[in-house]
Amino acid sequence: MDFDLENPLTDSGDSLGADIASLLQAEADHMLPESYVKSLKLEGSDFVVRRDAISSISQICCRFDPSLPYLAVKYLDCFLSNQAMKKPKPWVIRLLAVSCVSLAAKMQKTELSLPCLQAECDIMFDVQTIERMEILILGALKWRMRSITPFSFLSFFIILFKLDHPASRHALKARACEIIFKAQNGVKLLEFKPSDIAASALLSASRELFPSHSSDFQSAILGCSFVNKECVASCCSAMQEEMVEGYSSALNGVSSSDTPTNVLDLQLSISESGVSTGASTAGPDRLLKRRRMGGVDEI
Repeated sequence: MDFDLENPLTDSGDSLGADIASLLQAEADHMLPESYVKSLKLEGSDFVVRRDAISSISQICCRFDPSLPYLAVKYLDCFLSNQAMKKPKPWVIRLLAVSCVSLAAKMQKTELSLPCLQAECDIMFDVQTIERMEILILGALKWRMRSITPFSFLSFFIILFKLDHPASRHALKARACEIIFKAQNGVKLLEFKPSDIAASALLSASRELFPSHSSDFQSAILGCSFVNKECVASCCSAMQEEMVEGYSSALNGVSSSDTPTNVLDLQLSISESGVSTGASTAGPDRLLKRRRMGGVDEI
């Protein structure tokens, strides 16, 4: 089954995917822990690791569709929120970024060879090292690689705008997607639900593309029974701030006596992911296939 950011939980080709009420009820289960979001806001060690890893992900994915780095950053946040990394070496951050992109490419069935994956990297890792880090990430994710995202709600909210022309709906949706992609790297939006982010992105896009009708669109969104007006208003404000702030990379060179193999061996030995020692010798492609067949990839 192909992975679709707009419809990640079902096999259906329907743009609305699963029932909107069910999605809204389940989206809270896909939120990051409050403690993690708080630590990022305080700009502590998690903030630095996340910032530098995102910088690496952006470099790796600069030639690909923005949905690839989006999914990679989702995995990064889930991993960091479950796995403490106080002061990792620069090469560890780079390896984490490469592995998140590798997993995202597998989920999207994007052809990404090892040389292509590391084309923009100043540190090169072998296949086994990347695979071992992938297993650590999958363990932190509890093998739940599909999640509800803002893209799952865009088509539903666009209906409320009652635009007559398909071209207008397409332009609105495309611009909202761009806003979501660009705003994801920041911290402020991590505390909001996917549906709030989707509604806010559409409102921001409508103000740019259809300024004369923006008040009508706002009334339509805020009048929806599924929408919390206060949350959407706060999310809109945070989204605008994230759009103008952005991030810069502070990744330094490598200078460590540790090796990727030694560190990953230690992490695997203390990990509570539930992945057996035998599983760590299998490639992620086979592991992902085996897990999906067993149903553990379901929400």
